[in-house]
Amino acid sequence: MSFRSLPLSALLVNSANDRHGELENETAAIGWLFKNRENHMRNLAKDIVAQGGVYDPPLVSPEAEKFIVFDGNRRVTCLKLLANPKRAPSLELQRFFSELREKAADAVPDKVTCQVETDRDRIDEILYRRHTGTQNGVGQSTWDDRMKANFVGRTGKASGVHVSDEVERKLVEANLWDRRRKIPRSNMNRLLSSDAYRSRLGFSLSRGHFEYTREETAVLNALHRVAEDLASKNVVLGDIWDVAGKRAYLDKLEREGVLPTAMQVQSKPASTHAGSKVASPPLPVAPPRPTPLPKPDQRTTLIPDYLTYAVTWSGEQQRLKAIWEELQFFLKLSEHPNAIAVMFRVLVELALDNYITKTELTTVHEQDKLSNRAGKVAADLFAKKKIDKKYHDECKRLQNGDRLFSVATMNAWVHSPTFNPSPQHLTSMWDSIADLTVLCINA
Repeated sequence: MSFRSLPLSALLVNSANDRHGELENETAAIGWLFKNRENHMRNLAKDIVAQGGVYDPPLVSPEAEKFIVFDGNRRVTCLKLLANPKRAPSLELQRFFSELREKAADAVPDKVTCQVETDRDRIDEILYRRHTGTQNGVGQSTWDDRMKANFVGRTGKASGVHVSDEVERKLVEANLWDRRRKIPRSNMNRLLSSDAYRSRLGFSLSRGHFEYTREETAVLNALHRVAEDLASKNVVLGDIWDVAGKRAYLDKLEREGVLPTAMQVQSKPASTHAGSKVASPPLPVAPPRPTPLPKPDQRTTLIPDYLTYAVTWSGEQQRLKAIWEELQFFLKLSEHPNAIAVMFRVLVELALDNYITKTELTTVHEQDKLSNRAGKVAADLFAKKKIDKKYHDECKRLQNGDRLFSVATMNAWVHSPTFNPSPQHLTSMWDSIADLTVLCINA
């Protein structure tokens, strides 16, 4: 641990703060703080001016020639806007900070004493022990359940099954790993913090225990490569710190042929027929099904709020994420069917566009209608063995304008003055297209 006086201009508000998950840049992070914590931010800015600075040093880590703020983003944001009120996200807030700046005179510091940590595992442990009181916005603001979930999703620090311990145990049992050689547990947990990543390596923990979803040998070989990369430091914490880094590493393994393929599905126990055992042939599978919580309440939202979907959100997907959360947690089927129908269509369109952009799908043209885009995306997923033929054919039916479950129906939700969406129709449509949507978001 060290404390250094750093120029305010050298500090970067963290665009991947666990309060909001990954955002595009510092400006987006500042905007989020005021959109969701404006009163707290105002109170904190007033307190900083009254006290002539901050008492609790921000927690930072060096990144190139700058320092990313891991704790103290609200304090640093207020200092930055007091130094330059034009960076505030609205004219009203610009006036507010300008007036505070005049009151502060020379009291706004251009340097800030910070706690500098280079070990990001230690940073996570520090963060884990903080955030216990708000003091009406002057103190540290408590994390809500979603913020805690963002932290767990990024770091893998969850109660229950330890991914790294399970992986190491499986490798040792298969004689692929020397028990005396330790896998960097925190890095393994971070890399495999989400079921979306675990599914790419061919296993799941969604039921509270390690379960193969691809052929065991292929999964163990892939896990052995990951363990080797981490233990030999070919892959270090900075490489897999965020969503982009994790995806890039797994994409690299996929290009090298390391990851299990969709054809390598873990065989289910053979069934008996006429006295003989018959094993089903392996088929491509859809992404891991969402995990239900025990005894869910009656469904009240389009995207069931009692299911956990294996979605990983990157910084540029904030609008997609916001729409998803509105459809999963806030808009009620019984009260807002028209709003849900419109937002549902927007979600699907943005998800398809995300897949087309990320995969550079050349078969899609600018003039293609949404139905054609859906069909071409489904065809590409099938060609890459991400979905099986049955689901591919189901997705292709979205192009049929005369069907109730079609893109034409979605368009009617938006443009028709007489077509009224029903909760039952909306939920049936979502259940049909959910896997496609998740695959497109995770592209």
